[in-house]
Amino acid sequence: MSTFARTDRSLISHWWWTVDRWTLAAIIVIVAFGAFLTLAASPPVAQRLGFDTFYFVRRQFVFLPVALILMIGTALLSPRGLRRFALTILGVALVMTALVPLIGIETNGAARWLRLGPISIQPSEFIKPTFAVTTAWLFARWRLDDRFPGLVVGAGMLAIVTALLLLQPDVGMTTVVVSVWSCQLFLAGLPLVLVGCLGLLAVAGAVGAYLTFDHVRTRIDVFIDPNAEQNYQVVQSLRAFRDGGLLGRGPGEGRVKEVLPDAHADFIFAVAGEEFGLIVCLIVIALFAFIVLRGFSRALRDNDLFSLLAVAGLLVQFGLQALINLASTTNLIPPKGMTLPFISYGGSSALSLALTTGMVLALTRERMDGGVRP
Repeated sequence: MSTFARTDRSLISHWWWTVDRWTLAAIIVIVAFGAFLTLAASPPVAQRLGFDTFYFVRRQFVFLPVALILMIGTALLSPRGLRRFALTILGVALVMTALVPLIGIETNGAARWLRLGPISIQPSEFIKPTFAVTTAWLFARWRLDDRFPGLVVGAGMLAIVTALLLLQPDVGMTTVVVSVWSCQLFLAGLPLVLVGCLGLLAVAGAVGAYLTFDHVRTRIDVFIDPNAEQNYQVVQSLRAFRDGGLLGRGPGEGRVKEVLPDAHADFIFAVAGEEFGLIVCLIVIALFAFIVLRGFSRALRDNDLFSLLAVAGLLVQFGLQALINLASTTNLIPPKGMTLPFISYGGSSALSLALTTGMVLALTRERMDGGVRP
């Protein structure tokens, strides 16, 4: 029985009866599975790095409740409040990202984190969802009023964000941001000629990244040559899936986490494959697909262009991030350091994804007359 009566007109009760509870439930299941996997995968990594056994577990278990609170709080916002909130967070994130090359923490040749007291934060993570909402508003206003410079401002913002990300450098996140921006522009109404031009620019950008950034060239070369020594993590990941088989070796019985450097982060899905098997992995993938497809289904019922563009951008970002991680882990694409949403270890990632899903929940709430709320 529900805790809230339909006659209760409080903010929380109204939210409960209008939010998509199926999507909310799917997100919570993924978060719970991620927490369980963190318990399984991170202790061996912590010990190898010289930390105490539950170092990463404690840190992740601090961020996850905060992320859930942030998600629910964001989901309570109205579309107007959401736009203002997104613009504020985007402004702060841009300033902090601009400071990263100057005072940021460098790890593995990339400076992406800022030290804030006892914690490190990756400000560029918060650009992704807030940029998608902001550009959705710009494109929606532009389509409703040709005199509004939404397209020009949106293109200028993309150039700024791209420049800041490439300074770190973070080619993977740049790819996600550009993909989301292009998807939103296409949905807003873009001539096919311009679509073709964007495609050519994407190809040129990929070639330029290969020629400019050594780490991009190395990852692509390793992907092409599976016998390369740098392919160690992918080889171990594939072995873990093979050893796990259909039903897995059992919780805590996996061995890949003892030899895989990023077993708690980028390659945590390999731990899931070894310990829980193919069936559980397919269920997790199905949950990601369910969130994306259900979100699109609800967004398409709305006649508000801003909500459609914002939800589309947020879901493309969410789904693309999951797809890149899964494809990297299974050697379908060159390896890319991108977290699996709500499952990989990472505080900034968890908070950013909480913003993403909270915004989707806010924009796909139902009106009391049965439609999706504008």
